[in-house]
Amino acid sequence: MTHETESIALSEPAKRRTKTARIAWGSKVVTVGADAPVRIQSMTNTDTVDVIGTAIQVKELAIAGSELVRITVNTPEAAQAVPHIREQLDRMGIDVPLIGDFHYNGHRLLSDYPACAETLSKYRINPGNVGKGDKHDKQFAQMVEVAIKYNKALRIGVNWGSLDQELLASLMDINAKRPKPFEARQVMYEALIQSATQSAKRAVELGLSAEQILLSCKVSGVQDLVAVYRQLALRTEHPLHLGLTEAGMGTKGTVASSVALSLLLQEGIGDTIRVSLTPQPGESRTQEVVIAAEILQSLGMRKFVPSVTACPGCGRTTSTTFQELAKEIDDFLRTQMPLWRVQYPGVENLKVAVMGCIVNGPGESKHADIGISLPGTGEVPAAPVFIDGEKALTLRGDNIAKEFHQLVETYIHQKYSHA
Repeated sequence: MTHETESIALSEPAKRRTKTARIAWGSKVVTVGADAPVRIQSMTNTDTVDVIGTAIQVKELAIAGSELVRITVNTPEAAQAVPHIREQLDRMGIDVPLIGDFHYNGHRLLSDYPACAETLSKYRINPGNVGKGDKHDKQFAQMVEVAIKYNKALRIGVNWGSLDQELLASLMDINAKRPKPFEARQVMYEALIQSATQSAKRAVELGLSAEQILLSCKVSGVQDLVAVYRQLALRTEHPLHLGLTEAGMGTKGTVASSVALSLLLQEGIGDTIRVSLTPQPGESRTQEVVIAAEILQSLGMRKFVPSVTACPGCGRTTSTTFQELAKEIDDFLRTQMPLWRVQYPGVENLKVAVMGCIVNGPGESKHADIGISLPGTGEVPAAPVFIDGEKALTLRGDNIAKEFHQLVETYIHQKYSHA
């Protein structure tokens, strides 16, 4: 039989032309947009007045991989706490930038508490919550002027749960007069986009550099988010923050966020992301950061932790040994990453395979940097280990898991300690 081969073009995420936004604090700068990697953002759910509790959660989020952390600033007491939170983080060696989340009274808090305004690296403003009628433009301008004064970045974050009702009503009136009116949902999309882009234009007119502006238009439906951001990306060069607002908890929130963000990221849309996951009882806030990192790593856009390939198990596998070993290795790698990022540069590219039987075990193990194929039903009680694509040794007996764990540690030390 003759087999003809043709070259297969590999699809890579598209590139979208954007401006570069700079988020600064002290002498440090995080760049967003243009050629910068897609950044992970998260938000605390502590009472900001609780300085120690908030600082500890910011630290946890940063260690998990969040590169930007947003905190609620909703009262004078919260505004007064912000500089002290920054001080605690600096003492702990956590240099993640802080973003202030403002609604309704942000113009007063930023004006009345200059230490807060100066400490924050970026302000999030919701155009739907800056005031009604004549107050809207005045209070929006107040916040922009503070950003100009302290050279701060600004995210103009529109949310369909708090959309500017005056703008929406105006667009609905215009639409009603059309010979063939658009559906109400389409008008709402347009209101979201106009609220963001017109606010950005106004901020630039007031004197804020275009390179200090990011935009977002958050909704809670996957198809709605995709539709809005595709249009928004065509109508602005400002970096875009992606997130499915009120995504939910558990499987629903994880899947919905992963689908929505992946669709857009693959099209080159999105410069920062957040997975707005409702934590399940007892679940750490850091879970949303882990999921965001997995999205980017699965798309091949960034590498955060070594990957562990493991089969799902079937009737051929004799026990849960491979599942337990895979989890043990994965947990170990994730736990060590804060230290290893410094000690073993490049270790995030490591690939480990833990397989349960002979069908795909040897093949997957050869594709990994280091892999093990555990014996399945009826197989010889031996586990071949493959290192850099070659069979290196075979483990036998009751200590296979422990011995493989040690082999992984040794491999990491030998390969990455001199990087």
